[in-house]
Amino acid sequence: MKIIILGAGRVGTSVAESLVSEANDITLVDVVAERLLLLQDHLDLRTVAGNASHPSVLIKAGAKDADLILAVTKSDETNLVACKLAATMFNIPTKIARIHSPNFLTYPEIFSPNNFGVDYAICPEQIITDYIGRLIEFPNALQVLDFANGKVSLVAVRAFHGGPLVGRELCELRQHVPNIDTRVAAIFRKNRPIIPEGNTIIEAEDEVFFLAAANDIRSVISELRRMDKPIERVMIAGGGKIGMRLAKALDKAQDKNYQVKLIEYDKRISQGLAAQLQNTLVLHGDATDETLLENENISEMDMFCALTNDDENNIMAALLAKSMGAHKVLALINRGAYVDLVHSGNIDIAISPAQVSIGSLLAHVRRGDVAAVHSLRRGAAEALELVAHGDASSSKVVGRPIAKIKLPKGATIGAIVRGLAKTECRGWNNEGDDNKPYNDSAKVLIAHHDTVIQAEDHIIVFVINKKLIRQVEKIFQVGVGFL
Repeated sequence: MKIIILGAGRVGTSVAESLVSEANDITLVDVVAERLLLLQDHLDLRTVAGNASHPSVLIKAGAKDADLILAVTKSDETNLVACKLAATMFNIPTKIARIHSPNFLTYPEIFSPNNFGVDYAICPEQIITDYIGRLIEFPNALQVLDFANGKVSLVAVRAFHGGPLVGRELCELRQHVPNIDTRVAAIFRKNRPIIPEGNTIIEAEDEVFFLAAANDIRSVISELRRMDKPIERVMIAGGGKIGMRLAKALDKAQDKNYQVKLIEYDKRISQGLAAQLQNTLVLHGDATDETLLENENISEMDMFCALTNDDENNIMAALLAKSMGAHKVLALINRGAYVDLVHSGNIDIAISPAQVSIGSLLAHVRRGDVAAVHSLRRGAAEALELVAHGDASSSKVVGRPIAKIKLPKGATIGAIVRGLAKTECRGWNNEGDDNKPYNDSAKVLIAHHDTVIQAEDHIIVFVINKKLIRQVEKIFQVGVGFL
């Protein structure tokens, strides 16, 4: 696939790194030539220096025969204009734009073919906010990812001493939760992946990924570790785009009764937030100020979220909050090397914004019919929601039991969602559920060896190594004879 990526920031670079290893023809465009030179040194891709909204730059990047354009510059206006040119001048089939401003996202007609021609608009800040919101909802989890319009969830938890299943074989899980069907998709032990079998013994500190119907998540988590009390008190460091969105989301969740405090260093921003947030206490100050944290009872906080634009500040604020008694701390960290360093330390959860939001982009790039992609373990693994098409003669999966599907070692089918009747949905709406693309009568089937795949099933596949993605995609592609 020939792909043009506009913007060599963190998101654009992360997508390029992910896709360049999958035999795609990638061209990266950015106004900063020095940044492009650095990327050329370690990535096999073309680069073009220039303004992404200029036709001459797009022509130089190869827009005349491109398959997909991904506009992820820092400017919403540049992204929109680039997509408009891609549609009208170059007839590029798929146009994806990164949009920051709620003013644009509030009016879906902006993205229609008659206007800017954006096929998919993504808002990374909202994706990250929703991701953190799920971690607040499930404080025992390291990751909570949804598939099939929220019917199925993939959850990562760290097994702790004292958990009912720690020291026992996986086959005993059914005995502990006899009325719940679940599937352990993978186990990571000291960063080494383990393909789970019935006789696999769960050890303390294992990172366990399991799939279950969304309504059954809490019951399965309780079997792997001690359940924490629900989160009520939240402190947010940073009132930027993500901190502000998270505070607003918690502020509106009146049924949860969250007690939220937000610390913002910029006085002007803190005053603006105080006027917008009715149920949140906004504080003007430094989140690394020990006296301020102590005065605001940091030791009573169930969750401390360091969400400023500075990695070092987030790391230090989270470490300080943890040392002063905050029950759980989360830090937003842009530099991948920092994420790996702090992941297993005193910071409970380190979030890479690029890795969290990249799945929304990859779903439109993967071969075959891919409904969703989630990046796992800081990009090392992936979970995909693939749609099965065809029949027994044209497909390698339809009409076959799972035991006879020749998946590469390291790829696991975890769950199947049957009966998702897809309706028209442009995919622009990242902030609401007005355009839900699937019906509510679908059935969740946890995969077993004798489960037979049917046409139009949505299949959740866990892949422990991204190098296996291409092989998995080929298995789900329909033969040329299928009409």
